[in-house]
Amino acid sequence: MLTKFEVLETIVRTGALLIARLDSADEAYRVSEAAIEGGIRAVEVPLTVPGALGVIERLADKYGDQGIVIGAGTVLDAEAAFASISAGARLLVSPQFNPKMIAAGNRYQAVTASGAFTPTEVVNTLEAGADIIKLFPAELGGPSYVKTILAPLPQAPIMPSGGVTPANVGAWFGAGVTAVGVGSFVTKAARNDGDFGLVARAAQTFLTAIDEARR
Repeated sequence: MLTKFEVLETIVRTGALLIARLDSADEAYRVSEAAIEGGIRAVEVPLTVPGALGVIERLADKYGDQGIVIGAGTVLDAEAAFASISAGARLLVSPQFNPKMIAAGNRYQAVTASGAFTPTEVVNTLEAGADIIKLFPAELGGPSYVKTILAPLPQAPIMPSGGVTPANVGAWFGAGVTAVGVGSFVTKAARNDGDFGLVARAAQTFLTAIDEARR
């Protein structure tokens, strides 16, 4: 099982978290597999996916000893946090601020990425012990908003979620983000013809864009 340090190191090193928000458990599992083949090293399965805990358990069983971070998303409270950790999640992601979710993650040494948008929310989330600030919804502010937030709060490890693509990922990292959440660009790559190899290639393209942005 990955330690908390190893989970954080993996996310920061690769700079990417795949958000596998899909319509079925099977699709979420197959897309996650393909993205991992393409180089993704951190996957979030939102609890809004039907059978999400089962997907997390399958992925954790397969990849947990291979240095791959398997996490749960849309973790709204402590109960959901405990259920996710019990299924094998080493990362908990929420769209909003819930101190009890963060406390549960810290209790079991799972990394927490807690949603925030305003400076007050960011500070409250940091004070509650979250490891990563999930800037959500990121589309509303864009990279320029990250610069505005980080000017007085340079210590905030921000991860935008929503609308991040290879075309704009350079602007996000240029603004100072720690990592980015990626969804549709990778997860929907196989939607038209069911070729999951397209998911792997989309993951490779996205990771290459991150590497170029960091040079």
